[in-house]
Amino acid sequence: MKIEVVVDVKTTLGEGPLWDVEQQRLYWIDAAGMRVFRATHDGREIRAWDVPSRVGSIAIRKDGKGAICSLAKGFHALDFGTGECPLVAEIETARPTNWINDGKVDRRGRFFAGTMDSQETGPYGALYRLDPDFTVTQMETGIIVSNGPCWSPDGDIFYFADSWSGEIWAYDYDQETGSVSNRRTFTKIDTSRGGAADGSTVDAEGFLWNAQVYDGKLVRYAPDGSVDRVIDMPVKKVTSVMFGGPNLDILYVTSMAKPPLPRFPGDGVLRGSLFAIHGLGIKGVPEPRFAG
Repeated sequence: MKIEVVVDVKTTLGEGPLWDVEQQRLYWIDAAGMRVFRATHDGREIRAWDVPSRVGSIAIRKDGKGAICSLAKGFHALDFGTGECPLVAEIETARPTNWINDGKVDRRGRFFAGTMDSQETGPYGALYRLDPDFTVTQMETGIIVSNGPCWSPDGDIFYFADSWSGEIWAYDYDQETGSVSNRRTFTKIDTSRGGAADGSTVDAEGFLWNAQVYDGKLVRYAPDGSVDRVIDMPVKKVTSVMFGGPNLDILYVTSMAKPPLPRFPGDGVLRGSLFAIHGLGIKGVPEPRFAG
């Protein structure tokens, strides 16, 4: 196994690595820096787009010419050609201190993203589903920090975490309707160490990978929720993970250069880097595009 820095652009809050199989390009974001990045699997041909507010996650659209972005107060459509990023669906206008955080697309092309309390103290966030026709449905409430949405390889199990609950949850997922049910605890994380569940992905074997922010660890969980493997990263503030590359066997890891609140720890010179882990002997699954 080898861990290397692919791109060092010192993202203030690097997040959301996303490998697009059709384009053979890696996307990621700087949430606080309000930018969307794209590069080849080895960090070349870097391109960046500015967006009008804090960005929590993105999904490539079906034509590949743009992305749906979960920005601070709604979903926006970023045009890769013009750079324009108009609002398509506004949410939570009555909660000015909330913003939208992590998001992913299900096997049918629906985009799930959740909100969070900007001070990370109260259960004021929720989970939303954006359908291809841009209608929005609230799926879950009472969330402090929404993180880690992803699906099992067959699409029948939905995983999601409230970072400061100390739990990653599993739900039964109805792919026909896009509904969730039967929430249960998939695994528990010891937040007393200072770490918490951040971004997740699922590999081709059905194991879930989670970036444990502030603890500097990547944890691979078996389908029964037991710990299969732990990887110590060279920075503490790892934020999310995604398999990519030509063979879907490179694990990309984002990190943050600056913690969002003073109570969180700092890091060394590699803070904010985009990392790649080679030689795991494990492959990911292709991420779907948003169907709208």
